Amino acid sequence: MTLRVTSCALFLLLAASSAHASGGVDPAAAKLFEIPGLGLPVTNSMVTGWVVSLLILAGLRFMVGKPQVIPSRGQAIVETALSGLRGLYEPIVGKKAFPAAFPILVCLFLFILLQNWSGLIPGVGSIGLGHVVDGKFHVTEPFIRPANADWNGTIALAAFAMLAWAYLIVRYAGVKLIAYDLFGNKADKKEVAAYIYYPLSLVFILVGFIEIVSICIRPFTLSVRLFGNVFGGENLLHATGFVFPFYFLETLVGFVQALVFTLLLSVYIGLICNHGDEGHEEAHH
Repeated sequence: MTLRVTSCALFLLLAASSAHASGGVDPAAAKLFEIPGLGLPVTNSMVTGWVVSLLILAGLRFMVGKPQVIPSRGQAIVETALSGLRGLYEPIVGKKAFPAAFPILVCLFLFILLQNWSGLIPGVGSIGLGHVVDGKFHVTEPFIRPANADWNGTIALAAFAMLAWAYLIVRYAGVKLIAYDLFGNKADKKEVAAYIYYPLSLVFILVGFIEIVSICIRPFTLSVRLFGNVFGGENLLHATGFVFPFYFLETLVGFVQALVFTLLLSVYIGLICNHGDEGHEEAHH
């Protein structure tokens, strides 16, 4: 499974790298200016990310306003969406870690979703520098781009997600449970003969090191999957002249990728933190 996901991620990365050579949008974000005194570049993707983030905050503030016992229409919409996401994430994450994990998952979902959809706004990705191919002008360096069409942006999202994962599992599962989950012998000593049980311990230790390798490549697979799909969709819209059916397709892809990213993060958390919930419930009964 890990090898298949990694191969898919590598394919998306190679496809993105070759897009510029075939007349598509340059995979590298264009630098707009540098912050004076610091020399830090500000790219078109970064500006889009900041603008969309401000719009998210302003939109939620406008819809919810001051929360009320009898919710307004905007507050009811937000609460309904949160209830739906809670029903999706809570069984995966587990009740113990869910209160701390839910705000992170919701923020990541909303941020990634709207950043993905920002590429469908007229002018985003379609106004900028380029060249003429077969009598048509093709934009290769847009002035405005979706934040997730820049691999730097998706790497930052993946890095934040894995830092949040590490914090949550240490806080709500503990180092001892993490070590057991990675290297512990999962066989029941009462039901397995000793000559089988102890050699199995070596097998589980080897599997634990393989799992650590899998954990180390998670930021790469998370970031490349999201980048490859958003960047590929951007090139698809350019190649097809922004026709409506592909707008609908990219709307669906943007939603699915936001959902996949946060579901994978919730699975990573639940794989360790949910064990504690099960053990607690069994002990209680």
